[in-house]
Amino acid sequence: MVSIGILGLGNWGSAIAKMWLDEGHKVKGWTIESEVYESITMDNINHKYLPKLSLKGMDVSMHIADTLEGVEVVVLAVPSSVILEVVDQVIPHLRPRHVLLDLAKGLAPDNQMISHAIQEKLIAANMTNPLAVVTGPTIAPEAAAGVMTTALVASEDVSVANKLAKTLTTQTFILHPASDPVGAELWGAFKNVVALACGLVDGLKQVGSLGGDNLKAAIFMAGFKEGCLLLPQLGARAEVAFGPAGLGDLFVTATSPHGRNRSMGEKLGTGLTLEEALEEMHMVAEGVRATRMFCERAEDNSISIPFTKALNTLLDGHIDAEECCRRMVNLH
Repeated sequence: MVSIGILGLGNWGSAIAKMWLDEGHKVKGWTIESEVYESITMDNINHKYLPKLSLKGMDVSMHIADTLEGVEVVVLAVPSSVILEVVDQVIPHLRPRHVLLDLAKGLAPDNQMISHAIQEKLIAANMTNPLAVVTGPTIAPEAAAGVMTTALVASEDVSVANKLAKTLTTQTFILHPASDPVGAELWGAFKNVVALACGLVDGLKQVGSLGGDNLKAAIFMAGFKEGCLLLPQLGARAEVAFGPAGLGDLFVTATSPHGRNRSMGEKLGTGLTLEEALEEMHMVAEGVRATRMFCERAEDNSISIPFTKALNTLLDGHIDAEECCRRMVNLH
């Protein structure tokens, strides 16, 4: 058994805590949300993000230093938009024994891959702590409820990935080691873009006859194709596209009713503006930010990405969901 500190007790942070608690690991958690802290402390349940499932046995705190004290694995389970701020708070409390495990699926605020940005901060602080990323088809409520789930754990040092996979795999959460964290992160971010696009179809289905499984399949195919062309140019190994971090994660995120990005796209598909849709979401939809980031990176590298560009044009309010879908499926 291992001692684990989870920073961020949202959807996925709470789900993964539940799985490791059930396996017998010692789990500590940190949150900045007082309502989450109080509900776990009083009821052993995260009523906001993981209702009905017990987190009994987890020590929860609103102070990072308390959560890191005595643990071996430090899990970063916060949104990509704030992860570097959290890393800045973590670094003063890091010890040589700590292994960092990043669960955020997205890009760092400065367009870097999250793992690269974290490594830069560690180097600047003269620290050499191992770092790995986890990504894959992981719908949090299903994983927490005991649905068998697979994911990729990737590190530039494959021995770190191997050790984490062996230590943190449970009866229902199966980790596969890999040595391409960049590819894992890129697909982890890009699948949110495609899920957002597929959600448009579900919204269109509610307000007219255009939306349906045929259209969703066409959009899924077009998005996957663009990812296969774009991401290797940004540093991903081509084979990652066909594993848990690529096609696996893309499929479940784009089709599951639990997916935040698909749900966000559905709201946009019914005709809501981006601002109206964001106001209705109490969980972060990373696909909005990822769409912006990939458009910027593609422009910086003179890469054509018409699928993602169409979605970005919708987010800017210049076209509606129907026109966006037409542009996506008319790609050649």
